[in-house]
Amino acid sequence: MLIRIISKELALAPEKVKNTVELLEGGATVPFIARYRKEATGSMDEVAIGNIKDMHEKLTALMQRKETIIATIEEQGKLTKELRERIGNCFDPVELEDIYLPYKPKRRTRATIAKERGLEPLADLIFLQQCNDVKGRARAFVCADVPAPEDAIAGACDIIAERVSENEGARNAIRHIFSRYGVLVSKVVKGKEGDGIKYSDYYEWQENISRISSHRLLAIMRGEEEGYLRVSITVDTEEAVSQLYRRFVKRFSPSREYMELAVADGYKRLLAPSIENETRGNAKQRADDEAIAVFAENLRQLLMSSPLGQKRVLAIDPGFRTGCKVVVLDSQGNLVYHTVIYPHQPHNDRESAARTIKSLVQDYSIEAFAIGNGTAGRETEDFVRNLGVAAEIFSVNEDGASVYSASPVAREEFPNEDVTVRGAVSIGRRLIDPLSELVKIEPRSIGVGQYQHSVDQAKLKERLDVVVESCVNKVGVNLNTATKQILTHISGLGPALAENIVKFRAENGNFRTRKELLKVPRLGSKAFEQSAGFLRVVGGDEPLDNTAVHPESYGIVVKMAKDMNVSLEQFISDTELRKKVRLQNYVTEKVGMPTLTDIMDSLNKRGLDPREQAKAFSFDPNVHELEDLREGMVLPGIVSNITAFGAFVNIGVHQDGLVHISQLADKFVSSPNDVVKLGQQVMVRVVEVDLKRRRISLSMRGV
Repeated sequence: MLIRIISKELALAPEKVKNTVELLEGGATVPFIARYRKEATGSMDEVAIGNIKDMHEKLTALMQRKETIIATIEEQGKLTKELRERIGNCFDPVELEDIYLPYKPKRRTRATIAKERGLEPLADLIFLQQCNDVKGRARAFVCADVPAPEDAIAGACDIIAERVSENEGARNAIRHIFSRYGVLVSKVVKGKEGDGIKYSDYYEWQENISRISSHRLLAIMRGEEEGYLRVSITVDTEEAVSQLYRRFVKRFSPSREYMELAVADGYKRLLAPSIENETRGNAKQRADDEAIAVFAENLRQLLMSSPLGQKRVLAIDPGFRTGCKVVVLDSQGNLVYHTVIYPHQPHNDRESAARTIKSLVQDYSIEAFAIGNGTAGRETEDFVRNLGVAAEIFSVNEDGASVYSASPVAREEFPNEDVTVRGAVSIGRRLIDPLSELVKIEPRSIGVGQYQHSVDQAKLKERLDVVVESCVNKVGVNLNTATKQILTHISGLGPALAENIVKFRAENGNFRTRKELLKVPRLGSKAFEQSAGFLRVVGGDEPLDNTAVHPESYGIVVKMAKDMNVSLEQFISDTELRKKVRLQNYVTEKVGMPTLTDIMDSLNKRGLDPREQAKAFSFDPNVHELEDLREGMVLPGIVSNITAFGAFVNIGVHQDGLVHISQLADKFVSSPNDVVKLGQQVMVRVVEVDLKRRRISLSMRGV
């Protein structure tokens, strides 16, 4: 049943969906399935497999919810055969909850109190709308708790109002009105006009809830959360109530008066607030999903950004009053030396700082500078450039470096160094290998998202964890140099096994083969199967261990080499020789062309990082402050953040400028990611500079 639903919803072949679900249930990870089980999935990529995984989990949770609902209704003695069948055939979470609502245990309401007082028969009588003397019949219900016929009728109407609010058809009708015609209204909270100035655009705002952009909705909801805005969703109450009248009230009913009162009360007091909350929740969920998707793509680009590679780096965490923290890292990213220089105000000790930098460059054969892009970053970069040193100079995004420097991971790595040294080390390592360093930081702290603190945090973390796992496994890691943090994200491992690998390596020396992983405590055959292909052993005993070929396929490569009458080493190293192999000769029941093609691709790319190497960049030397900008200037910049409404570009003035989505290209752009990537070097034109609000508008059109 679930396979059929997933197959239909995602437009995928049922057999491929079935195979994928079986692999997932067997403990296989998404990266492993996408890379090494292409025959089973029809070569589906990680996105398609991830969609199957997500939908299967949601449907499984829905099945569990059904069981709970059926059990609850059965306990009440109200479960009919028809109701059981309807619940069983329902796969829409909203519809399921609507079916359950009349049976759902609830706190004491006006309706439940009226039922306790025995007024349900009177409610049934009024609801039938056939009685000509409701007041007369109501006298029979007068008692100590119901002192007058009017009180009995009021209680009966409370019961009817609740019935109306729980009626499936009524809920769907009002749901349609709210979702299609609802207007989000935002107003400033009286007396907060001055304090909430950053939300001033929304002090008097109205927009159809179905068309509001995700970033605007999240901004408004944050303003409400912080106490500056009052937000509601309004609809035409008269039209909504009229629809309910047509559904529940008979035109010439003798009890029409009471029915209309009950229906209107049910709408205003119960149904409208419920559907408004639901509509808000749905809109928020859509906005969250869009914002999380933007954040996830930004994070993916950041993690996959170009590494400098194994070079000796002098990293600087810039500062004015407290000085610039300087660290020297060897080609493996190990801390060799650290000091502090004071080239800027208020110290202005530029001569001493210059001597220190030149000496370090010479003593440690520095090949590159990594300079943080935060406070005093531009000034420090200019200072170093003016020294005329031969090493390349890179501006490094330092978002999250302070989070890392105070983290348990940093304390474990550098127990004897303070946070300033740790932060500078992080900046340098980000240049050498962004992926290895950034995995140590909580993704939400990296600062490349859009309202990341306003979205569903559990959903955000789950999505970002998937991105990190995907990037780490796409690049692969050196088994003998990888940290515990990056090993944690390798398919099939996790924190415990990652720590065991690092301990085993420390106690026994470098791994000579992938097979030695099986000697690591608690690392069994399943974990080995899932992880081995993503771990590289450089310079080990088995040449295939430094490729993406999975150990389960080594025999195929060995047979190819044997058939070509060459050694394994020669076969692996000779590209022209491999071109002569007829892959179809090696197809079996278990191994198809997708796997064979992947094997050859892996041999062609063995040991190679799929990321491009980092390129040096410099800002316009004549522009340092916001005040230096003039409209029409064309400047070099680096894309620092991407949102749904455009891209932010760092042009070296301590304030990123916005290239609105309409200004990204000389054509229509549906998504900024279609035009720019995080860290991309671009040329932009200054359109407007707002010194008061410190905002810069930029354009890439015609540049």
